[in-house]
Amino acid sequence: MPMPKWWGHVNKRLFNPRAIANGKWPVLTHIGRTSGTTYRTPLDAHPVPGGYLFVLVYGSRADWVRNVLAAGGASLQIGGRDVELAAPRIVGESEAFQALPADAARPPKLFRITEFLRMDLGNAVTFKSESAH
Repeated sequence: MPMPKWWGHVNKRLFNPRAIANGKWPVLTHIGRTSGTTYRTPLDAHPVPGGYLFVLVYGSRADWVRNVLAAGGASLQIGGRDVELAAPRIVGESEAFQALPADAARPPKLFRITEFLRMDLGNAVTFKSESAH
């Protein structure tokens, strides 16, 4: 895993609620795969042809990634609008970097990030509640 798991817990509890509240970050809304709870996670969302690409800073085993894969989609609030996303899949560096615009920032090599999540524009899941995590 590129970033330590303990940092993910700190991020989830301390920084994510603040990032959502300040409204500057894209926010992914997804359903918990076992709890059915609706979660909101601030993320970098990179537009690519036909959808969006997400850098998996904590790897593909992060809860939000597993939730999106299990649900088959999510909703992204970006630029003041909601975008439904479907067909989530893990892609490698070469596919991710090929899809990203040339001027998009790449993750620093120091982080050793090799996995990305790509989703297509389309229909996603219906959300039940609005708890923020």
